[in-house]
Formats: sequence, structure tokens, C-alpha cells
Amino acid sequence: MLHGKVAMITGASSGIGAAAARLFAAEGAAVVLMARRADRLANLVAEVSAAGGRALAVAGDVTRPADVARAVDAAVTTFGRLDAAFNNAGYGTAGVPLHEVGDEVYERTMDVNVRGVWNCLSRQIPVMLESGSGGAVVNTSSVAGTAATGASAAYVAAKHAVIGLTKAAAADYGQRGIRVNALVVGATRTEMLEQAIAAVPGLEQAFLAESVQKRMAEPVEVARAAAWLCSDQSSFVTGAALSVDGGATAV
Repeated sequence: MLHGKVAMITGASSGIGAAAARLFAAEGAAVVLMARRADRLANLVAEVSAAGGRALAVAGDVTRPADVARAVDAAVTTFGRLDAAFNNAGYGTAGVPLHEVGDEVYERTMDVNVRGVWNCLSRQIPVMLESGSGGAVVNTSSVAGTAATGASAAYVAAKHAVIGLTKAAAADYGQRGIRVNALVVGATRTEMLEQAIAAVPGLEQAFLAESVQKRMAEPVEVARAAAWLCSDQSSFVTGAALSVDGGATAV
């Protein structure tokens, strides 16, 4: 599905990002993996390479423009171009009432989820434009990007903003061959979510109750949707907020 493409994946050291790294590579893409934890990235690159894939690790923080620029430059230098991006890095905390969300938590939540996507889009898109071949970008939002879910107000605001950035970018570049979409992700068994479940009694049952399937997603189930949106098979899809939530937003 992604044969011959070069794809950048952020938040790639665990969860959905790591699952996407394995899947994109298996589907034929050369993957440029970005996250803060260099040791995990190195292990993942070794795993992908051992399976016959092509992968490059670029440790960095999406909240730092220079780090994102370095990852984009590495994609072009190593593989010749950038065709697709999965901007998946995120940060969230267990939900508390708005007035109990500390300033540091608010700032970190907005920085990673909103500024991180902004930094990625503003550096990935020029490279795609320069290539003349277009491209595809997928940003990770959440069910919390469509409604107040019980997550912190900062997280709800941030994930709404991700959908807004996605629609704006899709409108800006739709006639220039670049498609931009978002994933509305439901409860998924990632490292971040498991930490929240451990900290808040009853949270797992609440997540299970949200989905009409009465279960949480495995990371690869979300990665499959991202791979499709990054592929030419979704050529007429842009500006969409695609639900990958087990039906949580259907009821």
C-alpha cells in the first residue's frame, strides 16, 4: 500500500507510533521515526531493518522547531524526499475539572498536541511542495477533539485544535496535491493510556463503556487507518476527521 514512499512518523517510540512504524515499513515505505527516547527508536529501527524494511531514527521533541526540521531534512538527505507524514506525538493527563489543571500541564498539553502538529506541518509541507509530487499528512486527534469526554479541558481544547489545523491545511493545499486528514482516535491501549488507567480507578471500565464494541483498540488498528490515509488508495479524501473509535462517536 505504501510501496516506494518515504514517511515520517512522530511519537514513534511506543504505542500507535511504533505500530505505525512496523506497519508502514511492512507496506513498503521507508520510515523516518521521531520521538524523544533515542534508545527505543534505535531498537525499533533494528527490528524494522531485521524484517527487511528501511528505517531511520531521529531523536527529537516535536515542540522544538529545530528538531522537527532536522527530522525532515534527514528524510530528504537519506531517502531523497518526503511523501507522507503521520504526526502522532501526543500528551495527555487524567481528567480533572478545568480549575484544577495546572498551568504547566496546560502548557505541556498544548505544546505537544498543537504546537507539535504546527511545527510538523509547517516543515513537512514545504518539502512536499518542492518535490512537485504532492503528499499526504495524517494528524492524530481524538474523540476528545469532537466533544468533552472527561479528559482534561486542556486536552479537549488541544485535540479540537488539531482538527482545525487539519481542515485549514487541507483547504490551503488541496489544489497543490497535498492531502491532510486527522484521525479521531478512541481509547487505545497505549503506554500513555495504561498510565492513566493505573492512576484513576474505574477509568478502564469507562473507556470500555464508550465504545459500541465494548473494547479498546490495539495500536495497530489505528495505524492501519493512518496507513490508508497516507496511501494513494485514499486519493479523494482530504480535510476529513476519520473516526477510529469503535463507534464511540456514533452514539
